[in-house]
Amino acid sequence: MTHSKNPPPFIPLEIAVLTVSDSRTEETDTSGRALVERLTEAGHHLVKKVILADDLYRIRALVARWIAEPQVQVVLVTGGTGMTGRDVTPEALRVLFDKEVEGFGELFRWLSFEEIRTSTLQSRAFAGIANGTVIFCMPGSTGACRTAWDRILRDQLDNRHRPCNFVELLPRLTER
Repeated sequence: MTHSKNPPPFIPLEIAVLTVSDSRTEETDTSGRALVERLTEAGHHLVKKVILADDLYRIRALVARWIAEPQVQVVLVTGGTGMTGRDVTPEALRVLFDKEVEGFGELFRWLSFEEIRTSTLQSRAFAGIANGTVIFCMPGSTGACRTAWDRILRDQLDNRHRPCNFVELLPRLTER
């Protein structure tokens, strides 16, 4: 994680989790639960967790409210990133972005290739920054959420990770 002998103290982040699904409930939302478990085990704080149906405008409205709240620093979205007609998460959220983080989707698909081979082509995982909030969107499968957290997000949301991480950028994301 870090190469320093005296790493800085961990900085917990305020994170909201959104599961996009027409069929999941709190009892069956294993993907959202996996993200919540991992972020809290890492020392971050869960500020909100919501399950919403695949509805472009409801998804956009909720995330727009979250990025307007100063206490929400990161939004993790699972679901709605596939290819079917109901998969609308990219269309709902990209319009909110001030900047896209192209490398997240690229890295996620590269890592997923090891697990699901060419089926990773069907993933439209993506990330961006909106109003100083970092938003990561990943597929709805629990395995995809584990891959995203364990192999990308855990380090990038830890201020002790070197050579760089998103935590150290947070104070500067709204600079003009």
